[in-house]
Amino acid sequence: MALNDLRKEYKQSLKSLDTEETIDLWFYRPLGFAWAKLFSKLGITPNVVTIASIFLGVAGGILLYFGAQPYIWLNYLGIFLIIWANTYDSADGQLARLTHQYSRLGRILDGVSGDLWFFAIYFSLVFRELQFGDSLLGDYFCYGNGHNWIIWSIAVFAGLCHAKQAASADYYRQFHLFFLKGEEGSELDSSEMLTEQYEQLSWGKNFMKKLTLFFYRNYTRQQEAFTPAMQGLRREFKARFGNAIPQRFRDDFRMKSLPLMKYTNMLSFNTRIIAMFISVIIKAPWLYFVFEIVVLNAMMAYMIITHERFCKQFVKQLKNGGYQQ
Repeated sequence: MALNDLRKEYKQSLKSLDTEETIDLWFYRPLGFAWAKLFSKLGITPNVVTIASIFLGVAGGILLYFGAQPYIWLNYLGIFLIIWANTYDSADGQLARLTHQYSRLGRILDGVSGDLWFFAIYFSLVFRELQFGDSLLGDYFCYGNGHNWIIWSIAVFAGLCHAKQAASADYYRQFHLFFLKGEEGSELDSSEMLTEQYEQLSWGKNFMKKLTLFFYRNYTRQQEAFTPAMQGLRREFKARFGNAIPQRFRDDFRMKSLPLMKYTNMLSFNTRIIAMFISVIIKAPWLYFVFEIVVLNAMMAYMIITHERFCKQFVKQLKNGGYQQ
């Protein structure tokens, strides 16, 4: 294959340059593309790649538990496995786009994979603090001092924040892609549409499909619940334009939304995982939880407030007769 053709195929494997982070473009996406080409030749499906990433990521997370010599090298092996898992996480989406093997199950599985990585990471970091106590607050958190519940509470709260951050980042990214590429280039769903599909299925004949849709519909409802202005905008432009949204409206929305895409990326993986690696290397795992609770929550709040504000502005413009076709 000619180099120009390979470059073209690589660009086709990306969601969009609007939503790609610099680290991904320079590192994860090229490696993911190489994996995707190999898996395509071997006949391996995107979902199988996602499942492989789960094993790698969970194994890497478990290895972060070891916080004392002579096993500290296992931390670096764990970091390597998590990075490897994320190249697979990149590859499954690129493979799906190259081979047109899209599925809602694949989208759900992709989200679950990251949750399982961090589930293993959180448990490992907590048990590491309790067992080894090698940070400034280590003695305070160690077994037997009566303060174990504090590190567990911090970790659980950080995990809940993480789930909310990842869900909001994914939702804003898909909304941006909807205006950039249309329905074909976005995975934006609505709970109303998912409910219609859900009610058409039978528990007897479509048990697994209906069960999957049940959880995915609830996940989508949660995303919609914290974006009321966005939902108002969706209803407004659907009522006025249907599926024929004016290009000028698309362009104006993209310009408002584009600056927020860097926050969706920072809330997804790279920034948080770098912070986690640093906290492990300096032997202060609890700092990672603080980073999620303080820094990443502040980013999420700014992103939500800003997005909701300009969605309200667009609704007002539409109601005043703007963007008439």
